[in-house]
Amino acid sequence: METLADDADAALAGDSGGDAERYEAAEAEAELLRDRFRLAVISIATAEGKKAGMTVAEPVVACIADLAYKSAEQLAKDAELFAQHAGRKSIKMDDVILTAHRNEHLMGLLRTFSQELKGKEPASSERKRKKSSKKDDRAIDV
Repeated sequence: METLADDADAALAGDSGGDAERYEAAEAEAELLRDRFRLAVISIATAEGKKAGMTVAEPVVACIADLAYKSAEQLAKDAELFAQHAGRKSIKMDDVILTAHRNEHLMGLLRTFSQELKGKEPASSERKRKKSSKKDDRAIDV
């Protein structure tokens, strides 16, 4: 699974110009996502402060945004590592739940959310039970 760090390592190793361009594009995209994430957190923190009848100082809001970003970044890295450890290239909901093992409340919320998502899946995606073969039936009758 390639990450931004892998792209950075390849670019620093002196790979061709195409890799350097790919690295720059990935960095620009990461910066854009980071900025959008921070703006969303700032908006949420400000709104929650208003709901509580409080004003939150700008440095505090910026600190909350940075903390939220770093926390989300670490959770993403942990989920990626859990998937790699399981021999998969894609992250599953169980990997996300495992990342919250240090926070029981968050783990409970994630499990509830996962169960709600499973409940919303269409019925056609359910696996059908395997019919037992006659060979298995004979083995039981003995």
